[in-house]
Amino acid sequence: MCGIVGYIGSNMAAPILINGLKKLEYRGYDSAGVAIFEDNDLKVIKSKGRLAILEEKVNKDMPKGLIGIGHTRWATHGEPNDLNSHPHISHSGKIAVVHNGIIENYIELKEFLQSEGYKFVSETDTEVVAHLIDYHYKGDIVEAVIESINEVEGSYALGVICKDCDDKFVAARKDSPLVVGLGKNENFIASDIPAILEYTRDVYILEDKEVVVLSSDNVKVFNNHGAEVKKEIFKVNWDVSAAEKSGYEHFMMKEMFEEPKVIRDTISPRIKDGSISLDNINITSEDLEKIEKIYIVACGTAYHAGVVGKYVIEKLARIPVEVDVASEFRYRDPLITNKNLVIIISQSGETLDTLFALREAKKKGARVLSIVNVVGSSISRESDDVLYTWAGPEIAVASTKAYNTQLSALYLVAMDFAMKKGHIEEGFYKKFIEDLKNIPQVIESVLANKEVIQRFASEHYNAKSIFFIGRGLDYALSMEGSLKLKEISYIHSEAYAGGELKHGTIALIEEGTLVICPMTQDNLMDKMISNIREVKARGATVLAITKESNQQVEKVADVVVTIPDVDSLIAPIAAVTPLQLFAYYMAIQKGCDVDKPRNLAKSVTVE
Repeated sequence: MCGIVGYIGSNMAAPILINGLKKLEYRGYDSAGVAIFEDNDLKVIKSKGRLAILEEKVNKDMPKGLIGIGHTRWATHGEPNDLNSHPHISHSGKIAVVHNGIIENYIELKEFLQSEGYKFVSETDTEVVAHLIDYHYKGDIVEAVIESINEVEGSYALGVICKDCDDKFVAARKDSPLVVGLGKNENFIASDIPAILEYTRDVYILEDKEVVVLSSDNVKVFNNHGAEVKKEIFKVNWDVSAAEKSGYEHFMMKEMFEEPKVIRDTISPRIKDGSISLDNINITSEDLEKIEKIYIVACGTAYHAGVVGKYVIEKLARIPVEVDVASEFRYRDPLITNKNLVIIISQSGETLDTLFALREAKKKGARVLSIVNVVGSSISRESDDVLYTWAGPEIAVASTKAYNTQLSALYLVAMDFAMKKGHIEEGFYKKFIEDLKNIPQVIESVLANKEVIQRFASEHYNAKSIFFIGRGLDYALSMEGSLKLKEISYIHSEAYAGGELKHGTIALIEEGTLVICPMTQDNLMDKMISNIREVKARGATVLAITKESNQQVEKVADVVVTIPDVDSLIAPIAAVTPLQLFAYYMAIQKGCDVDKPRNLAKSVTVE
């Protein structure tokens, strides 16, 4: 959950490293640092806090070196402070290391290194790597890195520079993303493509246990046995502006306003001549007849998309679906066979718990279909089938547009499966496709009327505890709305199925309690109106989100936010946007940094 950048070339490294780290600050922002090779020595500058503090230090004493590594940290081992910040320097002062991931056997390695006379100054697992490379270093830094990673257990993306090497630096990865940027007379490493997109569109995507040696005019990749590996160049086709704010105050707001476009980009290429075509995924009618159960596995926001997917796949395709939190999945020894399809959902395609769940599923013989946003990510490469969401880079830590596109992809899968299994008629199929294609316009209408939500948030941002209640698909929607609010406003909130209120939760409702009610399911409208009456009778203030035609809701709720009428089955794609806006405006009113919420990072690459 940290950001890494490395540079070697004919330009000063420090400004390039700082610029790259700015693009990666969503991956970690409790401390930052750089190490620059200058005058045959390693100059290290690092500091606790946001990247701006490091940038100020660097600008005051700008290193002139042409080789460097940088890091922005999300703490796992040791509190955020200057000592625990990366880069870490070896006992001899010859080796500097930046690291993303967790070294699981660091205590064992630390004890060994201490017995060899190495002194530790930080609480981190990363310092072990710096000393271990130093221990193995006998004049060949590449050999020392390879020997070290073969002793390390856990996950890592590493950037390593050595004061004896004025013409190269080394990087390696396992279970943590790392890309190599290929420039003209300069080369780069980075945890994520936006960090280097300004300089090059040609990258190598490193595989597990690969080691890369970079000089200004050459890049060589080796496996962990020292054998050279030939890599294919991956061409990045993003627009550079996609990773910029483009005039918006926050990335989160920009990404919400991108939802109509990215949903269109996700849906349109998969609809050809009025029928759904899922890229090169060839799951036939015969294959579907053999599938006894589908497992959807994901974390956080992607998990909530999976809950919607369960409702929709079961309703349309009539295949049993189980939704699992990825961090629990493999530890419960799931009953998976070759008669199961596992759908993996991840924005980054690097979420470590989800990646391990994928591997567990494949080990047990299941076919794996992944829904991911990042082309070439670990999950996409290890899956049997991939459906990309085409959301573009999502920089804000709180996911918005990626969720909408994950839902869009799941609806396409559900409808494709349903048609192949013969559970729906042609007329319904065609109408559903047209309704799905119209969702971008529906969301544009919601965004155009955001002031209603902004005004409500300005009146209620001091709420201490907020409840979200919904039924059916609206319950799944409530879970995501509650998470979004917690993530960025730090207000306690919980999501409950509306029918569960009377089984305990209603005891928490008192005068002034804020209750948010998504109400898009026509067949459950009367039930939800009864739930609103129950909480109103106990003094709650209710914000309802419903379709324009549901005018009876105005008689029971305090404030009603409407979305244009849309089929209840696909309403969650549009109705989540008001919940995202609500979380955003509540956080803004409280003065929170919505793009970089405390204790969170964008890509969770540690267990």
